[in-house]
Parts: sequence; C-alpha cells; structure tokens
Amino acid sequence: MKKGKGKKTSVGGQAVMEGVMMRGRTAMATAVRDADGVIRIESERLTPPEKRSKIAKAPVIRGVVSFVSSMVTGMKTLMRSAEVFGEGEPSKFEKWLAKKCKINVMNAVMFLSALIGIALAVGLFIVLPQLARRGIEMLVGGGFTFGVLAKNFIEGGFKILIFVGYILIISLMKDVKRLFMYHGAEHKTISCYEKDLELTPQNAKKCSRIHDRCGTTFMVFVIVISILVFALAESLFALYGMSVERIWRVLLKLALLPLVAGISYELLKGLAKTDSKLVLPLKWPGMLLQRITTREPDDAMLEVAIAAFEKVMAMDADPTIPAEKFVVPKKRREVTEECKRRLQEGGIDEAAEAEWIVSIVLGIKRSEVYNEGQVSPKNIDKIEQLTKERLSGRPLWYCVGDTEFYGYKIKTDERALIPRRETEELVERALKRIAPESAVLDLCTGSGAIAVAVQKKSGAKVTAADISPDALALARENGAANGAEIEWIESDLFSALEGRKFDVIVSNPPYIKSGDIAGLQREIRDFEPLIALDGGADGLNFYRRIAKDAPAHVKAGGALFLECGETQAQAVAALFENAEIFTDLEGKERIVKAEF
Repeated sequence: MKKGKGKKTSVGGQAVMEGVMMRGRTAMATAVRDADGVIRIESERLTPPEKRSKIAKAPVIRGVVSFVSSMVTGMKTLMRSAEVFGEGEPSKFEKWLAKKCKINVMNAVMFLSALIGIALAVGLFIVLPQLARRGIEMLVGGGFTFGVLAKNFIEGGFKILIFVGYILIISLMKDVKRLFMYHGAEHKTISCYEKDLELTPQNAKKCSRIHDRCGTTFMVFVIVISILVFALAESLFALYGMSVERIWRVLLKLALLPLVAGISYELLKGLAKTDSKLVLPLKWPGMLLQRITTREPDDAMLEVAIAAFEKVMAMDADPTIPAEKFVVPKKRREVTEECKRRLQEGGIDEAAEAEWIVSIVLGIKRSEVYNEGQVSPKNIDKIEQLTKERLSGRPLWYCVGDTEFYGYKIKTDERALIPRRETEELVERALKRIAPESAVLDLCTGSGAIAVAVQKKSGAKVTAADISPDALALARENGAANGAEIEWIESDLFSALEGRKFDVIVSNPPYIKSGDIAGLQREIRDFEPLIALDGGADGLNFYRRIAKDAPAHVKAGGALFLECGETQAQAVAALFENAEIFTDLEGKERIVKAEF
C-alpha cells in the first residue's frame, strides 16, 4: 500500500552541533543557534539529480554515491557547525605551528579525528565481531569452526549488540543528548511538512520523531544486509576451496561495504514509499532504535530545524537564491581589515573609520582593533550593519548614533550638525571667561553639544537658542541625557531674546558659502541639515547679523566667542571693534573673540 495523500519531499538531514543540516534536490542548508541565541544559516548549491551522470543514478550505485557523499558531507558539516562557536585563543604551540609549519591545528585535529573514527569503526564492527566469533570456536575446541552462514550470523549478531550498546552508552553524554534532540527536531520538521501542516514549532511538536528515511534505520539495514552479502561472498570463495580468515576476512568486508551500502539504500528508499503492515517487520528494528537516537526537542530546536528546512525548500524552488556562509568568530585584525577594504571599495578611503566602527561595536580603544582578540558573530553582524549604512554615504556618527564631545556623549542624527573636534577648542576658549555665576548663551546650539559642555564644566546658567525646532528637540535630549540644566529657546538668532543680556555668548553659526555647498562631501551635502550649513553668498550672513545685534545682548565686560571657516577669521574680526583671533591645534585661524 502506497503512502496516503500529503506533501512528499526527498529532503533529509542530520543533527549537528546545536543545529540541523537539511539536504534537498539542489541545495543544502545548515542552521545553527550560536552562543548569542541567533540562528545562523549556511547554504550551498548541489548538483541536481537530473544533471548527474547515468552511472551515478543507477540502482545500487546511487546508494554507494549517496553513502560516501553523506559521510563526507556529514563530517564537514559537523565540523563547520562547531566553527560558529569559535576556537578560543590559540595557544603558543598553535601559533608556532601556524607560523613555522603553516599548519592549521584545528584542521589537523579534525583530519586525525576522522582517521581515528574510521579505524574505530573498523575495529568495533569488523575486527571485534570476528575475534568474538573465533573466541567462541576456540572455546568449543577440537578445531571446530562454524559454517559460512553461522559465522556471518554470529558476527552480525555481535555487530548489532555492539551498535546498540554503543548508542546506549553515548546517549548518556550531555552533548549527545542534545544532538539526539536536534535529530528529533529534524524528523519532526520533515513529518510536519509531509502532513501538510504549517511549519511552526507548535505543529512540529505534535508530529512523530520517527521517520522512514532515518540514517539509524539505514545503519540497521547495513548490518543485516552485510550478513547476507558477506555469507554469499564467502560461499563463492568456498566453492573454490578457499577459506577467508583473519586479515583477508577484514579486507573482504571492507571491499564489499560499498555494495552493502548500495543495497541498503535501495531497501530504505523502497520501504519509505509504503505504509503496508507487511513490511513493518523490516522497518520495526530501525524505528525502535530511533527511540534512542532521537529525543523530544524543545521549541528553540524546532525553530532551528524549520529554518534549515525552509531555506532548502526556498533554494530548490528558486535557483537564483545565492548560497551563504555562516557568520563565525574572527580575529579583530581580520574584521578590521575586511571593514577597511569594503569602505575603500565604496569610495571611503579612511582607515580611521573602519577602526572606529570596530572599536565602537566592541567597546575597545582604536589601538586595540588589530590585536588577536576574537569578535563574536553577534558583533560581526553589528559591524556589518554599520559598514553597510556607512557605505550608503550617511556620516559615520549618524550611523553610530552618538559621538563624544568634550568628554560628554552627544546623540547625533540628521536634525543637527555632527559636533566637530575644532568646536571643542571654541568651548575651551570660552570656558576661560565663564564663571559659575555667569549667564551664558549658546547661539545656534544645534545638537546642544556646546551648551552641555559649558554647563557641565562651569556650572553656569546656560541658555541655548536655535531656529530649528527639530534641532532643539535633539538638543533637549542631549541635555537630559547628560543631566545638564539648560534653558532651551526657539529663536532666529536674538529675535526671541529681547531685553536679555549675557556675560558670555558662544556661537558656531552657519558659515559655508551658498555656492560651495554643492561641492561639499556627500556625507555633509546630502545628510547634514542645509539650514545649519548655508551662510549666504560669502558665508558671512550670520556673522553680520550677530555683530549688529550682539551689543544689545552682551553685558559690559562680557565677551562673544565665534567659530568660523578656515579663511574667514579676518573678515569676521573686522565686524567688531575689539576682536582677537585664535588659531586651532593645526595653526588655522578658526576662533574670533570680541570684547564688549
């Protein structure tokens, strides 16, 4: 009897470290939940069945190909899933091997582990059963030997005992228990799909964790089929008076293993197509053993299995979906160099920006971004997100969301200019004239950076004004975040400050020439507010207005501090009767002080 209606799929898989691998017709995907709880997916394209050679698709041979492919892929996937959790800091010996001998210790260990695993399998399932059978013959004594069928059935019986015993023993290990839970998640996900239910953890949880096409059942078939195949082969040798014993028996079984795997594969695929009770005895041993090799998964594990399954199904349905790689832990230097390379390819040739991005995400100094420390996948994601945003042209500090100004964290976005380093020198000069009892005005406050720094450093009574309500909203947020007591006023320069006078006025007004704005860097031109940049035809419009109205708003003996463009200081100073020019740290005339 064929299986009843419902969705059919050839998708199969295996459990890996904290995840599941699913393999479809044209793609394979592995989903792993990393240490931060994020589901990571790696996928690759496979050669579809119709494009494989006719020989590779032939009955039995296709089983051999599938068996070998599954062994290789399974090992690689298991090792690859472990990389998501990182390798930790390399030892001095590992560093020495990598430098002197060009050896990757992890790869070497994995290769050695594979060799040991193969040797252990041969020893446990070929050599040991043969020794056990010969031991029985010796106990009987008198040169007694079992017949061909008896030999193979006895050895097969020991194989089954060893196999079941091995599974029972390893199932007691904590890590293996979790592996078996993910194995259960794999089966439940496939069953959920085949029952035509929506793929959710809740629906999958109600499905069986026992499946016809399980590798556990395949291994049972391999053991049973091997008894018959080996008996037949040995009988053929006996016809010619040849006895196969000791090492020759081991070599014969190894040579016949591909044939056994091919026949077992055909049997597994054939039985999976029917629910007839007549074949239940053939399925029952494997299904019973699956009760051990699968455990009930939790919802988080089912989410991982579903993610892998849906990725494979999507790639099978759409050949244009690209393959992707796991985000795995990397060294800081590697991450920084990659970020720098991507920025340079995007036309941002500033090594400092890559260093800033990495250091900000990791919460370390810029000088530490090239050391051997590891970056977690979660932080690599954040670095990638920042890099992509920066490549759009958006200024770095808008991407980051804040910057440091005079020791205070200032929130940054498109509502106001990003505070510059040279403006800190403006604050430095002004603070020399500000006392705790001073009344101070920050004119054209923008982000409020100057007002915050002045108020926090001096304790003075600070008023901050700006024509932009959006800029004032941002400035208020910065004042509150830094605990600065500031009066915020919406005003077009002095228009809303009639009758008020201050001991010190500090201002960084717009000073870019209108005609120069189109030639500015796109980060400034396309993202920073035009109202905070445009200073008129010669860039001096706001300075003229300030020079005209400032006398009415500065107390006798007070001072006005202005920041200006690199070539504007002389022209700005000429607007006042008593002005002094100061250079910045680079020797450029950027600050003008007017006395009243």
